Amino acid sequence: MAYDKIIPIRRRLDHCLAYAANEQKTDLAAALHYIGNERKTAPPHADRLRTGINCTVETAYAEMQATKRRWDKCGGILGYHIIHSYAPGEVTPQEAHAAGVEFARRLLGERYEAVVATHLDREHLHCHIVFNSVSLVDGSKYRSDFKSYFGTLRGTSNVVSRERGLFVIEPEHEGRHYAEWDAEKHSRPTVRGAVRADVDAALLRARSFSDFLIRLRAQGYEVRTQGKYLAVKPSGSSRYVRLKSLGEDYTEAAIRARLAVPRAERQRLQPYKPPRKVKRYRVHAPMPPRKRVKGFHALYLYYIYLLRGKTPKRSRPVPFTIRQEAAKLRRYQRQFRFLRENRIETVQELSMLHDALQAQIDALTERRKGLYEWKRRGMDVTQELSTANEHLRQARRSLNLCQSIETDIPRLQTQTQQYREQRAKKEAEKRKYKQQER
Repeated sequence: MAYDKIIPIRRRLDHCLAYAANEQKTDLAAALHYIGNERKTAPPHADRLRTGINCTVETAYAEMQATKRRWDKCGGILGYHIIHSYAPGEVTPQEAHAAGVEFARRLLGERYEAVVATHLDREHLHCHIVFNSVSLVDGSKYRSDFKSYFGTLRGTSNVVSRERGLFVIEPEHEGRHYAEWDAEKHSRPTVRGAVRADVDAALLRARSFSDFLIRLRAQGYEVRTQGKYLAVKPSGSSRYVRLKSLGEDYTEAAIRARLAVPRAERQRLQPYKPPRKVKRYRVHAPMPPRKRVKGFHALYLYYIYLLRGKTPKRSRPVPFTIRQEAAKLRRYQRQFRFLRENRIETVQELSMLHDALQAQIDALTERRKGLYEWKRRGMDVTQELSTANEHLRQARRSLNLCQSIETDIPRLQTQTQQYREQRAKKEAEKRKYKQQER
């Protein structure tokens, strides 16, 4: 079973090559001694599990640098580091190395210089493959992205594993974006989670498939029934979401099967949510008057309130244009805490803080230059440098947060205003309808 991970190298390619070709890990005799197997003695002529592809191991770094200079591509990503791992006990060191070399040759061909080194210092054998990002044939740079990893790299690895009789990892589900996977892992809201909740709500009340589509459209979705897959597009979004991508229970066949169950039975099968307990306190002393929240504080409090799916009493649901921002809830909470701690309520106060932080960074940078000059003259200023660097990091972090607030404030104001106007319009229509009934 070969598991692959690819890491871009953005600086010090020579360090990465040195690590991959470490004799303490590639020399079979040294590695056997290193893992503590005292009952076996490695032969003195033990082979080093290192192989150069389109280059020599000892001069690989110089050859890669020469290729970069020849094609005038010395910047950007310098190379790539692939870790090609096997399950414990699946292969011998020689078999692992031979499979790693074959995998690298098929992946890179005659185009890129590479060094393959098999490490034996872990329970699982693994090959380190470090290769140049610039092709020695035509100077084109290797492109590592989602498609190249799951198509070319993983595909080549699986072909080599099958030919050698090794186990191949077969994905059980379709791949997901890391941000979505991480948000669900930490119970944070996502756009797909909001779509899934709306679909569940429509399924709970729908009497038929056509009624289900009508209810989705009533929630502001554009529904696409033509084509191979049923898809919806939330209001304010530019892309459709295939319902099958929400999970196995959201394919068209699964939805029709769920709708075949009587509606009363569907509602009965909903998980029971106990009523929220509210603690009540009897206060005898008069409460001090609350300070009115205003400015940016009021804006952020109201927007965070909406992102959590809460709306004022008897109001319409929060529009999807706001709900899709729920993935940024922690970002807005961090911005709100920053505004509250610095007592920022207006644009002018935010601008003044921005200028003050920039001036502080400039002063700290000048002070650090002086400390480095004293250090070059032999003075011990390690503690002062550490303090200056820490203050500089904090000031830059605050400045970045201040700039992100300046960028986000207009969007929050626009979306909040649109929601209030939409709510006022709905309330006016409701009052007009009641007056006509009377």
